[in-house]
Amino acid sequence: MPPIPGSGLAKGLAVTLRTMTRKTVTAQYPDVQPELPPRTRGVIGLFEENCTVCMLCARECPDWCIYIDSHKETVPPAAPGGRERSRNVLDRFAIDFSLCMYCGICIEVCPFDALFWSPEFEYAETDIHELTHERDKLREWMWTVPEPPALDPHAEEPKEIAAARKAVEKAAAQAAAEAQAAAQAQAQGEAQEDQQ
Repeated sequence: MPPIPGSGLAKGLAVTLRTMTRKTVTAQYPDVQPELPPRTRGVIGLFEENCTVCMLCARECPDWCIYIDSHKETVPPAAPGGRERSRNVLDRFAIDFSLCMYCGICIEVCPFDALFWSPEFEYAETDIHELTHERDKLREWMWTVPEPPALDPHAEEPKEIAAARKAVEKAAAQAAAEAQAAAQAQAQGEAQEDQQ
């Protein structure tokens, strides 16, 4: 059966009329900021004090968009008679966001919590070379990193914290027992002096 002439036009007008009666869902972005989830992946911030230049983030990055340069410095011995140690000093830490695919592998593999997600997403540039953020710019993004979510009150206590708490309680109990024994010894000494 051949299509009725003008049926396509009628269907198109029906769709137009149907959508004209609905409320618009378009957000006027530059004027109205979007409400983003609290842990949105926007840009990566660097907490430079925690970085030990282990290079794990650069090695695990599938896009090779992290550039790290460092040098070694000799640290004098902490105690007399000790030996000198060497440590890595960070010279350059840069991320090329024109290559980054925001997978988060670098943040996951960092053993020292030096990289964090920031929800900031407004860092577009007119020149692609400006999308390589050096460590100063990455440090500025740290101010926008939200606080981590609160721990689940019903979750099991981490083993490290439980072990540390038990060690502190044990040391406090031992100190209290020693103080009590010293007080008893002092009281017995005073009692013997009074008897003489």
